[in-house]
Amino acid sequence: MIMMDRSRRLAQPLHWGRREKVAVGALLACVVLAVAALATYALTSGSRGRARCVDVTFASTVGGATVHACGAKARSVCSSGAFAGIERELRSACRRAGFPFRAGG
Repeated sequence: MIMMDRSRRLAQPLHWGRREKVAVGALLACVVLAVAALATYALTSGSRGRARCVDVTFASTVGGATVHACGAKARSVCSSGAFAGIERELRSACRRAGFPFRAGG
């Protein structure tokens, strides 16, 4: 008798009860809320002002050195042509910031 019930149970597909459906629904709701929260954080975080900044790190005589400028100062750094040793790095930083670059001459 026990084997008959077991074979019948194994032959039938699983049926989800109310408890299982609620558990899966709650899990899916948590995943959707987490994804929405992460998307909102990713879209609203970060500084918009840093988009107009130039930041270049390069080798110097005493180690690493940094050129960092934002706004009008970044525009003057990009158009000065005074940084011949780091021209390639500065050109790409100026392009990312949206400033015209003038090579030193």
